[in-house]
Amino acid sequence: LLLPPPAVVKQCVRVPVFVMIRPRGGDFLYSDREVEVMKADIRLAKLHGADGLVFGALTEDGRIDTELCTALLAVCRPLPVTFHRAFDMVHDPLVALETLISLGFERVLTSGCDSSALEGLSLIKRLAEQAKGRIVVVPGGGITERNLQRILEGSTASEFHCSARSARDSGMKFRNPNVAMGASFSAPEYSIKVADVAKVRTLNAIAKNIL
Repeated sequence: LLLPPPAVVKQCVRVPVFVMIRPRGGDFLYSDREVEVMKADIRLAKLHGADGLVFGALTEDGRIDTELCTALLAVCRPLPVTFHRAFDMVHDPLVALETLISLGFERVLTSGCDSSALEGLSLIKRLAEQAKGRIVVVPGGGITERNLQRILEGSTASEFHCSARSARDSGMKFRNPNVAMGASFSAPEYSIKVADVAKVRTLNAIAKNIL
């Protein structure tokens, strides 16, 4: 798991904790070995008190991998499961939505198959209308205090997802400017992305005013 065990997180927050199951970056076409890692991570998350799980898996032709999702959902039971933004890489989102509903996913996170939820707003609204309450369509991707109201009103969504992060300078006093622990396009070595309480409160107030 890339995040702290749910048990540690749950000591700090009073909201449900959903753990994302993602064995690596890149695409959502997984090998047999990666599938075993995902199953093990699900069991571990459940053991440590996760309230729900989040994952996504596709076939090579851009469809929902129903066989793999069925297997992973079985391991997740009885916890609720969200299909993450792998959805934004599908060949046909309207067909994919029906597949997720039939499989038993409770939520789907999407930017409307575009670079951000704002740009994909029209599709998000169409998905929500098609869902008719059978699955919760959750807009996500580039959501900020500046565009949340427009996205919620334009999509008719009742939930949303965003990182609400800001950069915090490292506490390191000695800094080696010649070494970076990652690729050249990664975040600066001595800058840390953290959840911003002020942003969370602002976003929450905006949402409560609309919803």
